[in-house]
Amino acid sequence: MAPRDLVPSPLFRPGENCCAVARAPRVSFLVDGEAYFDAFVRACERAERSIVILGWDFDSRMVLRYDDDGTPRETLGDFLNRLCERNRRLRIRILDWDFPVVFGGDREYSPIFGLNWRPHRHIQFRFDDTHPVAGSHHQKIVAIDDKLAFAGGLDLTNKRWDSPRHKPGDPRRTFEGEPYPPFHDTMVAVDGDAATALLEVCRRRWERATTHVLKPARRTKGDPWPPDMPVEMRDASLAVSCTLPPGPETPAVRQVESLYLDMIARARRYIYIENQYFTSDRIGQALKERLATPEGPEIVVVTRLLSHGWLEENTMTVLRTRLVRMLREADVHGRFKAYYPHVECLEEGTCLDLHSKVMIVDDEWLRIGSSNLSNRSMGVDSEADVTLEAEGREDMRQAIRAMRDRLMAEHAGVPVEEWVAAVERCGSLAAAVDEVSVGPRRLVDLPTPEISEAVLAAAAIGDMEKPISLDVLVEGLSHDGDLPVPAPRPPRRAAVLATVAIVVAGMLAMWRYTPLAHLVTADSVIDVADTLSTHWWAPLVVILAYTPACMVMFPRPLITMAAVVVFGPVHGLAYAMAGVLIAGIAGYFVGRLVHRDTVRRLAGPRLARLTGVLQRRGFLAVTLVRFVPIAPYAVVNVVMGAMRIKFGHFLLGTFLGMLPGAIAATVLSDQAAEFLRDPARVNPWLVAGAVGAFALLAWSGKRMLVALDRRGARRKAPPMMD
Repeated sequence: MAPRDLVPSPLFRPGENCCAVARAPRVSFLVDGEAYFDAFVRACERAERSIVILGWDFDSRMVLRYDDDGTPRETLGDFLNRLCERNRRLRIRILDWDFPVVFGGDREYSPIFGLNWRPHRHIQFRFDDTHPVAGSHHQKIVAIDDKLAFAGGLDLTNKRWDSPRHKPGDPRRTFEGEPYPPFHDTMVAVDGDAATALLEVCRRRWERATTHVLKPARRTKGDPWPPDMPVEMRDASLAVSCTLPPGPETPAVRQVESLYLDMIARARRYIYIENQYFTSDRIGQALKERLATPEGPEIVVVTRLLSHGWLEENTMTVLRTRLVRMLREADVHGRFKAYYPHVECLEEGTCLDLHSKVMIVDDEWLRIGSSNLSNRSMGVDSEADVTLEAEGREDMRQAIRAMRDRLMAEHAGVPVEEWVAAVERCGSLAAAVDEVSVGPRRLVDLPTPEISEAVLAAAAIGDMEKPISLDVLVEGLSHDGDLPVPAPRPPRRAAVLATVAIVVAGMLAMWRYTPLAHLVTADSVIDVADTLSTHWWAPLVVILAYTPACMVMFPRPLITMAAVVVFGPVHGLAYAMAGVLIAGIAGYFVGRLVHRDTVRRLAGPRLARLTGVLQRRGFLAVTLVRFVPIAPYAVVNVVMGAMRIKFGHFLLGTFLGMLPGAIAATVLSDQAAEFLRDPARVNPWLVAGAVGAFALLAWSGKRMLVALDRRGARRKAPPMMD
């Protein structure tokens, strides 16, 4: 390979691409769940005062370790309880993402309820619900006694355990009796000031989520570092970088993205990327610019082949395909390769589930963290990465290079020594992959089939760069207490409508033209509909389903579609309106009970200012607000209740305001039912008319709401909740 640089210029810039720069007396790299979970157990058993756990998910039912014969030793919940029973001075704090119900399929019931696991009284389990709409708490950190910290991509949850062998059919790779595919991820362990820096991230996150200050642990005498945990680096310099979405009083933090861009710009010889996702627009553009440079670095990307479920396949996989195709077209000098690790495991239905987040540059920088190379990890989710720097030291460079070789050899299915020899002979990473990738485990070129612009437009919804907040949703409807006439944005509105139409069409196409068609056939759907329509309780189920659906922001039109398919358009519309009104009434009376300060935080400042219009204009304003989707339906209901809008005005305004949308949804649902029976019976003009009428109603409602406020602009609206 090309000659190595001597001493690079400083990379870390606190406050810009990192939140802290620190030194770690010891550093260990833990590849795959077997190594990490074993190290976690042994380190926690040495804890004296404090264990802090941050995670995207937490499952007390997961098995941490197995006996040699594959027998499970102990679950996570039992292990943590045992630690607290053995050591009365120990306190364990767990911060988990307060996930929406739609993400709850693989998660356990909240430990707060004590159904699956009853935490010891010295274990504080809390949920982080401070993320914006569509955002998540994604940091994965464990800090022990303020002396040792783990960080990376692995959560303490189910379906994460595996060994670097990724053996097909491994009996230990099961959860509650069900096998899951081979799983790959990485973590880094650090101590000293580096552990303190990661603990500070935990403290800030805990305080933001719980409003309580996490005090430092009392001074301890012991060393939580397990004696047999390998030390790959000593006296290493590292940076901790975060992503944090903007809060009500705090700006966004985009250190993760900034450091990615800086590392790409500094690369001279190679960039090795190993990541679950590969969709970030800015990262893609930075890599494209380096490929255009004649003397630029070799770029190797390793990602997983398949995604989790049809939603990711039609969003993240589509966006990754677009990005990889763009980079391959820009690769005029032949320096870009994108692979996936192939593991033959047909009995489990898929290949290796690569979940790691690693970047290695020039044997000089090694990065392990929680951030995916996706738009949402750059600005929507909370993330934490650790980046180690060689500082020109040859021992550090050797350790970084050894980690790169260890990962690539694992994916290529060859011993590390064989991989290193191949790299020396071939002079490049890609050439070495071509030479050694011949066995049942190997690196394979990532397929990138052609995709249409329509599919891309729909997929972009799944990977947002900026968080969705109520302030953003109502932006343009309020400003300094008034509602200005917004600047016309027909292209953006048209794009939104086109995206909605594409998503609906895509769902219909899936039902008709994918393998799902063999399961969800027109006859089967009609048979189910006919069967349900004969039960007296079926209308009641549909009507009552709207209330919990609104609470978890489940798409109401899907329930309407089901009602129309089962009961027909007339009865389906009637049941839909009844369900919507009941859901609205439930939210309204919750607002009457909830403290006004809580509702103010829920509404956000701009929606709070809009409440002046509602208070002044009553029934008419309620109707117009229902025309304009300024915020989730459930939120608006609660806010209106807290504002003490007259119940009669609320009920009548809600009925009249929601009726046009329900009619449009009924028409579209009826056409979807016709599509299932016979695509030739679909009336495209009726579909276009329903979509157009709904869009026109929203636009006119917005203008009328603006006009209402302008009439009363000279007099200030009464405060919302003083």
